[in-house]
Amino acid sequence: MAIDLDKIDDTILGLLWLTRHDERRAWKGFDWAALERLHQKGLIENPVNKAKSVVLSDEGLHRAEEMFRTLFTRQEP
Repeated sequence: MAIDLDKIDDTILGLLWLTRHDERRAWKGFDWAALERLHQKGLIENPVNKAKSVVLSDEGLHRAEEMFRTLFTRQEP
């Protein structure tokens, strides 16, 4: 079975939106490899530090909200 890492990254980005606080910080309790990929894509700041949260970039903040709405909300009738 081939794993689509982009779909995993999009899902984690949506969940980062769910757990965000202080406007653009989000709890980083996710797979380290996925967080590193999001960092490489410029969507979050470097996750390797002592903080328990990561900072979403401007693009990451926009994309995280988009992924949250796409993956986790119902369309209104």
